Amino acid sequence: MTTVKDAQKQAESPQPADPDRLRQLAEEAGRALEDASALDVLRWAAETFGPRFCVTSSMEDAVVAHLASRAFPGVHVVFLDTGYHFPETIGTRDAVAAVMDVEVITLTPRQTVAEQDAEHGPRLHDRDPDLCCALRKVRPLEEGLRGYDAWATGLRRIESPSRADTPVVGWDEKRQKVKISPIARWTDADVEAYVAEHGVLTNPLLSDGYASVGCAPCTRRVAAGEDARAGRWAGFNKTECGLHL
Repeated sequence: MTTVKDAQKQAESPQPADPDRLRQLAEEAGRALEDASALDVLRWAAETFGPRFCVTSSMEDAVVAHLASRAFPGVHVVFLDTGYHFPETIGTRDAVAAVMDVEVITLTPRQTVAEQDAEHGPRLHDRDPDLCCALRKVRPLEEGLRGYDAWATGLRRIESPSRADTPVVGWDEKRQKVKISPIARWTDADVEAYVAEHGVLTNPLLSDGYASVGCAPCTRRVAAGEDARAGRWAGFNKTECGLHL
């Protein structure tokens, strides 16, 4: 296994790791770490990739960021500021940056909301949410991840049918990187228990009827019995922004 020191030397090179080697590493680790604890998965990522590893967070909660800070103090936590976030989401990001041993990296789209409106017309999210997500989420993340060989997400299998097969460690074919979902096997009860035990920051909207938090124009509260992601892009045949497809 590569040590943090070795990984740091590798990261000093302007060239990323060989994709074929990374793919093989992802396949092997996916099998070996399927039953490992989330903290052990993140320790493996820290030891294997060093500073060429980051965590992404939508700031719905800070569970994975908190776990990663224990495994890799000072880890980069990448946040996409789409220009459409709830104030509570921005506040959660700022609180994470203030109280956790992480470095929050905020990514922004190439265009401001006003510039996008001028080119595509106002409220693109109401007319073509796929294009809006591509411009304000997918493209900025692809650009922001170029300096990393591996990235971690907070995806969980229980969240939706489209996430049911999420591997703990897998291969991101689109970005040619190792994709790590350390809490993929966690239930809602597991998340709640971790938050309570460690006093982890969560987005206040989760206590105000929102089961999943995205951009303000495309997110609503959910009714009792609804799927957790029913409040995302309501009225559209869409449950994912494209980051994880």
